[in-house]
Amino acid sequence: MANSDPEGVDGVRMTWNVWPRTKLEASKCVIPLAASIAPIRPHSDIPTLPYAPLRCRTCSAVLNAYSRVDFLAKIWICPFCYQRNQFPPHYAMISETNLPCELYPQYTTVQYTLQMDPYPNNPSNAPQLQPVFVFVLDTCMIEEELVFAKSALKQAIGLLPEQALVGFVSFGTQALVHELGFTEMSKVYVFKGSKEIPKEQVLEQLGLRAAGGRPTAGYPKGLQNGFTNTVVNRFLLPASDCEFTLNSLLDELQTDQWPVQAGHRASRCTGVALSVAAGFLGACLPGTGARIIALVGGPCTEGPGTIVSKDLSEPLRSHKDLFKDAAPYFKKAVKFYDSLAKQLVDQGHVLDLFASALDQVGVAEMKVAIERTGGLVVLAESFGHSVFKDSFKRVFEDGEQSLGLCFNGMLEIGCSKEIKVQGIIGPCTSLEKKGPNVSDTVIGEGNTTTWKMCGLDKSTCLTVIFDLSSTDQSNVPETVNPQFYLQFLTSYQDPEGKTLIRVTTVTRQWADISVSTEELIHGFDQETAAIVMARITSLKMETEEGFDATRWLDRNLIRFCSKFGNYRENDPSSFSLNPCFSLFPQFIFNLRRSQFVQVFNNSPDETAYFRVLLNKENITNAAVMAQPSLISYSFNSPPQPALLDVASISADHILLLDSYFSIVVFHGMTIAQWRNMGYQNQPEHQAFALLLEAPQVDAQIIIRDRFPVPRLVVCDQHGSQARFLLAKLNPSATYNNATDIAQGSDIIFTDDVSLQVFCEHLQRLAVQS
Repeated sequence: MANSDPEGVDGVRMTWNVWPRTKLEASKCVIPLAASIAPIRPHSDIPTLPYAPLRCRTCSAVLNAYSRVDFLAKIWICPFCYQRNQFPPHYAMISETNLPCELYPQYTTVQYTLQMDPYPNNPSNAPQLQPVFVFVLDTCMIEEELVFAKSALKQAIGLLPEQALVGFVSFGTQALVHELGFTEMSKVYVFKGSKEIPKEQVLEQLGLRAAGGRPTAGYPKGLQNGFTNTVVNRFLLPASDCEFTLNSLLDELQTDQWPVQAGHRASRCTGVALSVAAGFLGACLPGTGARIIALVGGPCTEGPGTIVSKDLSEPLRSHKDLFKDAAPYFKKAVKFYDSLAKQLVDQGHVLDLFASALDQVGVAEMKVAIERTGGLVVLAESFGHSVFKDSFKRVFEDGEQSLGLCFNGMLEIGCSKEIKVQGIIGPCTSLEKKGPNVSDTVIGEGNTTTWKMCGLDKSTCLTVIFDLSSTDQSNVPETVNPQFYLQFLTSYQDPEGKTLIRVTTVTRQWADISVSTEELIHGFDQETAAIVMARITSLKMETEEGFDATRWLDRNLIRFCSKFGNYRENDPSSFSLNPCFSLFPQFIFNLRRSQFVQVFNNSPDETAYFRVLLNKENITNAAVMAQPSLISYSFNSPPQPALLDVASISADHILLLDSYFSIVVFHGMTIAQWRNMGYQNQPEHQAFALLLEAPQVDAQIIIRDRFPVPRLVVCDQHGSQARFLLAKLNPSATYNNATDIAQGSDIIFTDDVSLQVFCEHLQRLAVQS
């Protein structure tokens, strides 16, 4: 039976669960040594301890279940550096029968709560660090869209915790900061949209300079988060105090009144609005969990971050333009958002983007700031579409549906001395903290063993790529520990403002490949390996000039099959793969055809959006993005998984395709005809009514638990929307070989090769001497 929770308590999955001993042997394995880690994924079996973790005095690793303990001498030996550490006095009572929680073998993941109490004498007086939300609203939209956006904002403010601080910036041709603490008359600070505004100037104009962005040490009386209340409360108020003011302000807010010339785009200063929001947040609340939530309805055409000119005859940049270096604004805009990302990371603040427009708004340029700060991104066609409305609501809901948004995260990784970290792919920023475990080769956010995660949530997932030190140790196996250890330490601030530290320590075996590859093969995780390859491919496509993703994937797959396949040289018919590898070629086949590699039919914004989510989600979800799942419903059997193949289409079946970003309910020809005749409404056709309902119910279950909310497409065979399904299926029947297809099935009009042809080529190339 399939494992329903492959991430387990630790939230860690690895490409290889047994590692070769040397760098050379690791390179022959083709698939890199990597781990996917979900740093704060909730699990009922993780204990929470009310004290600070105990750390090794040499390498700072935390005391864990793999530490060796001398109970008489009250000493523990660190498994990472073998340093002997004395237990502090409060561990005096430990013995073999009285272990602290972190030494129990089943608790490889432990959570510590830290009491940050600046008032030791009067804990009730301690300030709670409240989360801060600054809403940035685009007003260059048609009236109808603005109404949808405003109603979503009103709903969000009503859902926020009462003490959460709220600020509001609106923008069009200019950026306006609304003063919420002055209710008698609405007061607005206007910033010119055409030029870059440094943080100092923002503070000067808002009258915050006197407070000087330097927070006072500690928390003197009358100060909130290190600032006088009056300064903060002009622009940021608790949700309960400003709900009425904000709702009235939104009611009065109109679309941008600046005249737009015929044949021109509206002038929209998205870049200035975001830098103004970042500037005043940095002045008011350094070190507090804060999010800038931007609702954008079109491209930036004014000031820094511009992605297109105002002239409508100039189209928005396409992949082809980027490839040919014919997108005049692209590099400058990316550079601007890169500097904004640095500022936000220094402040510990997050940028979330909700983009709703029929054309692009600049997600490709903003991606760097969203990803480095761990922000959320949702792309929809309209602010009235369920993809936007339901996703936006999910951000602010609590209870079961809550995303568990946390702030100010920091991840430290410790490894056994033979292991080095190349980098991380995912929503984080390198803090450039060098150490003995830092590799010279860098992939993603590297050159460090510590990363900043300004924003993280229950589903945040990071891919860590490892390397082995180049010294050859395979000739002295007796002297080397047969195990190696990895430790992931994540400190973060939860939605209530408490500081928590999560420590996960995992161990795996070394294998001597020169003797046998059996252990290595059985420790291979096909899903994780495919997704790590997908993430590395996406990264290379963005960072390497002229990178050919399909060829790179093909070459690696051929090398992999040559290394691990069983075959006689130059005899393709003799080729076979161990069951531990058998699904991997199929994953790569679907990955080659997926939206991560084939950018032809997508805009740069869509590709950037898909990639942010690919890098952030857990392996199970990312696997559905690369290789969708298909379920078939029929009269004569219960719902069952179907092959992702055009042969699965049948006139009397309903198919449910889950490709993560969209969910397709596809009715076969006969089913659609019966439904159109209304058979489901007749009492004698109760079974048919239930059959029609089943996939819809299952689709809603998937939608309910997913963020961003996927798009639901309900279509019929031969209908125009059937393309959403056909594009994902293996083209085993095309117009070239349509003679032997089953009655009621379908064909795909494509020149793509089918999985069968792909595997035949693979076998032929893998067995070549």
